[in-house]
Formats: sequence, structure tokens, C-alpha cells
Amino acid sequence: MEIKLFINNQFRNSSENIIRTSFDPSNGLEVAKYHVPSIADIDDAVVAAQNAFANPTWKDMTQNDRADLLLKISEKIKERSKEIVDIEVRDSGSTLRKAKADVHNTSAFFKVMSKVARELKLSIQDESASRAGFSINSREYSPIGVCAQIIPWNFPLVMAGWKIGPILATGCTTILKTAEETPASASILAEIIKEAGVPEGVVNIITGGADVGKALLNHAQIKKVAFTGSTLVGKDILKTTAPNVSNATMELGGKSANIILDDADLSIAVDGALYAFLYHSGQACDSGTRLLIQEGIYENFMNEFLKRIKEVKVAPTNDPNAGYGPVVSEKQLNVIMSYIELTKKEEAKLVSGGSRLTEGEFAKGFFIEPTAFEISPKHTIFHEEIFGPVVGITKFKTDEDALELANNSKYGLAGAVWSTNSTRAHKIAHGLEAGTIWINEYHLLNPGMPFGGFKQSGIGREMGPEGIMSYLEVKHVWESDCNDRAKKVWLDAIF
Repeated sequence: MEIKLFINNQFRNSSENIIRTSFDPSNGLEVAKYHVPSIADIDDAVVAAQNAFANPTWKDMTQNDRADLLLKISEKIKERSKEIVDIEVRDSGSTLRKAKADVHNTSAFFKVMSKVARELKLSIQDESASRAGFSINSREYSPIGVCAQIIPWNFPLVMAGWKIGPILATGCTTILKTAEETPASASILAEIIKEAGVPEGVVNIITGGADVGKALLNHAQIKKVAFTGSTLVGKDILKTTAPNVSNATMELGGKSANIILDDADLSIAVDGALYAFLYHSGQACDSGTRLLIQEGIYENFMNEFLKRIKEVKVAPTNDPNAGYGPVVSEKQLNVIMSYIELTKKEEAKLVSGGSRLTEGEFAKGFFIEPTAFEISPKHTIFHEEIFGPVVGITKFKTDEDALELANNSKYGLAGAVWSTNSTRAHKIAHGLEAGTIWINEYHLLNPGMPFGGFKQSGIGREMGPEGIMSYLEVKHVWESDCNDRAKKVWLDAIF
């Protein structure tokens, strides 16, 4: 597969012929050759997005027409689902089950965005702020302009959908940069966007590393940045964009607490805890990698946990029964293994796993055993994001202790509480400093609800009304409802 730059609705080569290769993390086989943009290519993409934003074809398009485009994209994703699943499995290390869910969820997200676009009101008269004979007050919303969007390698199709959907719903334009590790599915999405009839320059898609991202963000024409990735990179992006005071949505790192109370249904909570940190090899920003268990059930929970963790099937991604597959790259594998070795040196108790898998079908891929340590806040992995199939388990006494442990983090992306007492669970959920809290659930998201983090887990929200509004500027329009000169309240202010 050859992945070209998608600029102004045209697929084109890198002007400096910079071509790199992405590989299947299960076996090291080549997946795609992808073109990396030069500075001139990035400039062209920004100009295309600027021109599209100013073009009446896009600027004056009705909300119903925008909705129709979004619906077409949703339908075309479904039509090409088998093809997208195949490439997503090979390019990102997703299991078949995860890739199918990602394609379904992305198609569904564009359908939701279609409904949002159709119902979006861009001018709203505020009756409570208005007064007959004095003033009529309205809020008017307009698209923020040209956006730069940068997505990670863990959910490449889903993240592309999350970013592009609001662009099309609100009338913005974008240059989307995909990760070098996983360029493939967004290229198919580019084909779909063009086939659906999205005008030239509205969506531009390029692939590259940090240098490409920085060159893109340096453009004064970029009015908004939407980034999903690590907190460290997010901080650098905010520094880069500060001179232009660019609007920013940042969905950053996480070290989410997963709290098991002593009245939890262990028949569900144990499997929920495994799903929370093993889904997609632990490469999810909201993973429940701090497992907090109340002391009264600790022994029973751990007995079942250690039994069930052995039943999770680690396998190459083409195995339909794989619970999870490889991590995305050798670089990521080395990071994870360094954390495992550090945790051993810090004398945390290793209760499961702890090694790379290298025999037989694992020989050419980047596979790690499901790994669990008993830890406390003195251990590094209690605080730092690993992004791999590794969990730290901590015992607590009281509900107050659980909250103190859970909030002892610079992150605040997500968290969960498992309990059969709804009142008790909601009390803890209320006290958790995080943007998404599950009760007796994990990882599931709703496109109608906001997703994002507290503290160093981010700025702003994606999805839900909050995610849409972040792509719109609001303007207060005050219209006088007083046509009598003598009744103007300001008349005696200067005369």
C-alpha cells in the first residue's frame, strides 16, 4: 500500500520524495510506504485549508448539507469496513475484535455528527437577556477557522473520526497529521471524504513525526490545535502555539484509578479490572492501570484475578480469539520493559507476568505478558503512564483512603468504581478528580457526552456539546429595541 499526502482533495507525492515504511507489529512485515511532507507541502496544505474556509462553497453551505456529507461518510465507512479492518489490524496491532469495533464506532460517530450538524443553531436569541423597549440580545456562533489536528497511533481511525467530524459539522477546515506508526486507515478515510463530496481543501491529511507537527503548528493561520497524545508532547505544543495564542483542545496522558469496593460483584469486577488495563495491550489513555482493592475482599479478589489473567489469550492480531496482541513498535516495547525492570528494582512484588514473549509465533513481534505488581505510592509506576499491559495493585482500607489514593496523581483522565451500592459508588465518583467516571463499567464512551481530562490530562473536551462548541467562536450581538433618543440610557454620559 502506498500512502500519499492528501492536500486539496488530491493525493500527491512528497515534494522532496521523503518516503518511509510502516510495519506490522505482530510480525515485522511491511504494511505501507508513506509519503512525508516537506515544509513546502505543509504550506500548501495550510493554504488549501485557508482557501476552503473562505470559499462560499464551504463557508455558506447549509447545516443540512453538512449533515448530508457526514452521513455519506458514515455509510461509506460501513461499505468499506472489511478493507479498513484488515489494514487496521496489520498497521496498528489491533485485534480483529478491536478493529471491527473501531470501524463500527467511527461510522456511528459520523452518523451522530450528522444529527448534531442538522440540529446545530448558529444564532440564538436570548430572551432572558433581552428586554422589550430596551435591547434584543443574541448569541451568534461561527466556525473558528483553520485547525491543526494531531492524532496518536493507538486508535488511528477512531481518533481521525473524532477530529474530522466536528470540522465538517461546524464549517471549519483542517490539516490532520497522523502518526508515523499508523498512517493507513486515515488514508482510506481521505478517499471516503473525497468520494462523499467534501469540497477541496476542507480536510487535508498528512503523516509525519514531531518535526512535521511543529512545522504545521508554527503557521500563524492556525486558529485551533486539537491534539491527542502524551502530556509531555502536549506541553511542547502549547509552548509552540503560545505566540499565536491558538485555541487548544488537549487530550493527554492518564493514570486512571480503578476502585473495587468491598461490596462489588466480583464475578464482574475481576474481569472488568482485566479489561480496564489489558484492552489493546494497555495502549489506551484511559486505561485502569492503578487497581485499588479494599482490604476486606483483597485475598478473594486476587485469587480470582490471578486465575483469570492466565486465561487472557495473547496472540498475533490475525487470531480471532486474541484478547490482545502486540504493542505498536519496538520503541514502545522497550519503554514498557524499562518500567517493568524499574518496578522490579524498586522491590515491588511481581504477581503475574513481567516478561517479553519471544517464542514461536511471538518471535518477530512486540508481545508482552499481562503483568501485575503490588505497589504503593512510593513506586514509580503508581504515578507514571506506561502505555502497556501493566497494572499496579494497591490495597486500601476505607472509602476515604480510596479517594486519597486515586486523586494522588498529576493526571485526571478517567476512573471507575465497582460497587453494588449505587449511593456509595456515586459519592466516590463525585470525589474523583477525573473527566470520565464509570460505575461498574470501563472504557465505554458515548459520543453525546464529553471526553477529556482534569489536571495534566488535558484542556477542553472532545465529543458531546462541549466538543462541538470548542470549534465555534461565540459573538454577542446587542440590538437596541429603543428608538426614542430621549430614552437612551447613555445620553447624559457625555453630553
